[in-house]
Amino acid sequence: MIVNTAAYHFVEIADPAALAEAVHERAQALALKGSVLVAGEGINLFLAGQAADIEAFYAWLRADARLQSLHIKYSHSQAMPFARLKVKQKAEIISFRREDASPLDAPRAPTVAPAVLRQWLRDGHDDQGRRVVMLDTRNEQEVAYGTFAGALTLPITRFTELPDALSPHRAALADATVVSFCTGGIRCEKATLWMQSDGMDNVLQLDGGILGYFEAVGGEGYDGRCFVFDERVALDPQLQPLHDDAAA
Repeated sequence: MIVNTAAYHFVEIADPAALAEAVHERAQALALKGSVLVAGEGINLFLAGQAADIEAFYAWLRADARLQSLHIKYSHSQAMPFARLKVKQKAEIISFRREDASPLDAPRAPTVAPAVLRQWLRDGHDDQGRRVVMLDTRNEQEVAYGTFAGALTLPITRFTELPDALSPHRAALADATVVSFCTGGIRCEKATLWMQSDGMDNVLQLDGGILGYFEAVGGEGYDGRCFVFDERVALDPQLQPLHDDAAA
């Protein structure tokens, strides 16, 4: 059984090249595969391997004081979903190209927990009686596999297109509580910060993204699967892969 992990953490990394080199060395020694991005703003990881090796890697990573609070989302598969290990240094751990969306320059954007969101979706409004609009910050390819029922989806192919695509909807969202979401939380965290800085004070982010929602409460209110960027293609609300060749 392969353990698959997704994790990210926004924190100042003064030496991203050194951290990337150390991560590559440690992950390779443990025979892990997947992709890791390191930047001055933090780290973003998708890694898979045997349970003991995954545990050893993250114990080592969290020994770095900058990464102690790294939150990891887990799923399982019979087959290894990555062909190789790639560790790269980038300008951003998720490219958005907006100076007013840096998580290092502002407090973390406000969140809504999965269990609370599930109750809002059941009720049809938030705790203050405002209607709730789910805002999908992912691209069209991902949305095609599934999204929250009734979510506002945007005709984008990359994350950097989100601000322009959202512009025509801004007025219609003024009376709602907007909950932005993505696969694991990293994009909706940046998107929410940008929306707040651009004058939208009614926006929250889904803590942990879709995968965190599935892990915490299942798939209530969600239609379909969640696209993932590996050979599993997509996960259902029980975190089971659409493709898992070793299980065939």
